[in-house]
Amino acid sequence: MPEERQMTISQFLDIIESKVEANGIFYIQKQNSSLTLEFEELVGDVERHIPWATDAFGKMPDAVNFWMGDGRAITSLHKDHYENLYCVISGQKTFTLIPPTDQAFVYYDEFQVSVFKENDSGRFEIIDDLETGKVPWISIDPLNVDPLKYPLYRHAHPVTIVVEAGDMLYLPSLWFHHVQQSHGCIAVNFWYDMEYDVKYVYYKFVESVIKTVS
Repeated sequence: MPEERQMTISQFLDIIESKVEANGIFYIQKQNSSLTLEFEELVGDVERHIPWATDAFGKMPDAVNFWMGDGRAITSLHKDHYENLYCVISGQKTFTLIPPTDQAFVYYDEFQVSVFKENDSGRFEIIDDLETGKVPWISIDPLNVDPLKYPLYRHAHPVTIVVEAGDMLYLPSLWFHHVQQSHGCIAVNFWYDMEYDVKYVYYKFVESVIKTVS
């Protein structure tokens, strides 16, 4: 897990614009409906929901998040239990998407939960969270897959999508996604809670078959 820091937006912008030197890769990525809870001054510039999506999903979004950061910040391959409307305001995001029907080709492993922490010498240490222990996480980097270590991945159907400023991507729930961004990219996304209907039942069925076979 990344080290979390609190700072003013002006301090953050000075780092992103290289006006001051700072150790680390800085990224506003808190997923607690950060736009409405931590950036209230911006709320008036952004819709609180996407009307057609609210009509289609029959509910208001659970969270509206604000994203901005360093071009070196990369989000590893994962999936979410949300219908995701991702809107790029400035810059661009590159999504590598893998459909949930390909989950048999997406490898998981057990990883120790840890947190990066900058020490007094300016170096980052990895501090293990022994209380939480290990959790399952996807072990594949879709941009650099070792075919000998992950032979089944060759059967997957990854799709790369570049979302430019002014574009909106609908990312369905349970789709695997890996995300890159241009430096200083600004985005807002709307998370609508997924329905635990036949789609989820099918996903869990396939997941159970994979576990049984493997």
